[in-house]
Amino acid sequence: MRGRSRRSTPRRCKIRPSVPGDRFLIVAPAGRDAEVVSQLLATANVEPVVDGSGDLLLQALQDGNAAGAVVTDDALQRIDQAKLSDAIANQPPWSDFPFVLLVRRGGQREGPKAIEAAMNATVLERPLHPASLISAARAAIRARARQKLAAEHLAERDRAEKQLRELADTLEQKVAERTRDLAAANDRLTAEIAERERAETRLVQAQKMEAIGQLTGGIAHDFNNLLTVVVGSLDLVLRRSDDEGVLRLARNALQAAERGANLTAQLLTFSRRQRLSPQALDINKVIEGMREMLARSIGPQIQIETDLDPEMWPALADPTQLEVMLLNLAINSRDAMQNGGRITIRTENAKSIPEALATELQAGQYVSISVADNGPGMPPEVLAHAFEPFFTTKSDGKGTGLGLAQLYGFAKQSGGAARIESEIGKGTTVAIYLPRTHEQVAQEIVGRVEGHRERCAKILVVDDDEEVRTVTSDTIKEIGYKVVAVGRAEDALHKLGSERFDLLITDVAMPGMNGVELARRARVIDPAMPILFSSGYADVQTFGEELSDETVLKKPFRIAEVADRIETSLDEKVRG
Repeated sequence: MRGRSRRSTPRRCKIRPSVPGDRFLIVAPAGRDAEVVSQLLATANVEPVVDGSGDLLLQALQDGNAAGAVVTDDALQRIDQAKLSDAIANQPPWSDFPFVLLVRRGGQREGPKAIEAAMNATVLERPLHPASLISAARAAIRARARQKLAAEHLAERDRAEKQLRELADTLEQKVAERTRDLAAANDRLTAEIAERERAETRLVQAQKMEAIGQLTGGIAHDFNNLLTVVVGSLDLVLRRSDDEGVLRLARNALQAAERGANLTAQLLTFSRRQRLSPQALDINKVIEGMREMLARSIGPQIQIETDLDPEMWPALADPTQLEVMLLNLAINSRDAMQNGGRITIRTENAKSIPEALATELQAGQYVSISVADNGPGMPPEVLAHAFEPFFTTKSDGKGTGLGLAQLYGFAKQSGGAARIESEIGKGTTVAIYLPRTHEQVAQEIVGRVEGHRERCAKILVVDDDEEVRTVTSDTIKEIGYKVVAVGRAEDALHKLGSERFDLLITDVAMPGMNGVELARRARVIDPAMPILFSSGYADVQTFGEELSDETVLKKPFRIAEVADRIETSLDEKVRG
């Protein structure tokens, strides 16, 4: 199972050897599985009972006095198979005892397949996320409660039928009462089925986004490494060449490389894996600042109107990504209105959560930004797929299908949600809900003019990609610093132990020891040395709590950005 961060370390709980009544059994005789599972369940207010031998499990199957059991695959092999099979087959009529079966991921599992087939089991592969185990345990507890409720209903029905036989004179009244009870039970069952279908729909969408996110994350990591070499080399060409023809070609290539980097950022945004920098925003001010850019992008045939609430609350969001989202929405509206039309951008405080988003938004206050057009609208079959990645109604070559998916990913990653409303002949409205913040909106700061620095610092660069390492080293040398470059974290530790460096710049995702672990060990050697992490993407998602915006140098980076980050890090070292 995955380790938890220091901030979410579960509290230690006392493991009871046995407790009567409805408890959640843990049958995990090997290693620390029982202790770890007990701690996780305790954090979710589920009281565990460790059953080292499986005897309590066999007893619970017979008398139904437990809410469920977490069983490891190795434990399943140690329990007497005949006794377990008989106990499962001979449960009370109302009982279908829920198991959460923990198995090893990959390879051919060894174990009693017939027993597994007979079990009412939710199978989780290890290593697993703590939330998955807690969710499965809670689902088992709810299912068990419904089974017992059903048993009570059966018992109640038997009593009612006996009374009917004994009290024939009140037959009609008894039948009417029973019919009402069954109708109520049917209503509850119908509601539960509907809720389960909604949950399954959300789960399928989440699994789809997770799969696409993993794919795009890997692509982004490798693609950004390639772009780092391209952008860095072109930057150096622009600084070193005086040939105007060469410079013109280099600028064109650099613009294309930057468009590639933007496309990678879009992929990460819709998969909800882009690293955002949220801050308190005046939404109205953001929209007013975009008015001229929107007018140029949309063209004169489209009229842009704004309806901005003067009492808008500050919102918490990444300002750059928000501007990209609003621009994408405006362009989508323009493309839908081939003969011209009107786009209305509206802001308001969402003092209550819309019913359509009740399952997506946590309780709290939100601000709403909507972009509406009076175009042809979308039919229901198109509207149902509008937020899906790569879905587009535009002709080939006219759209990627990432725009609305990117918007949805941005909204969810920002702690909000998005929804779309459309009707044929009445246009389309897309709304983003972002969380309200009570922080003060930062005032614009005029950039300071950097004075001349005597660049005598010595910098250690660590990157397993030889081309990236070479370009990064050449870039830092071009700025004027001394550079030592190595390809492995182990080599870097050797250098740090024998030489003095003023700054460490390390890649994060490296084979063997990663950059975050290297940084931890480097701080033991030289606690005062500042450290910058260069990242192509995937490591930021994995080590999100270890890396901050101030210490991450996102690939691909420009020479000016590298110079600024180095200057800032060295300045902080002097001030510290």
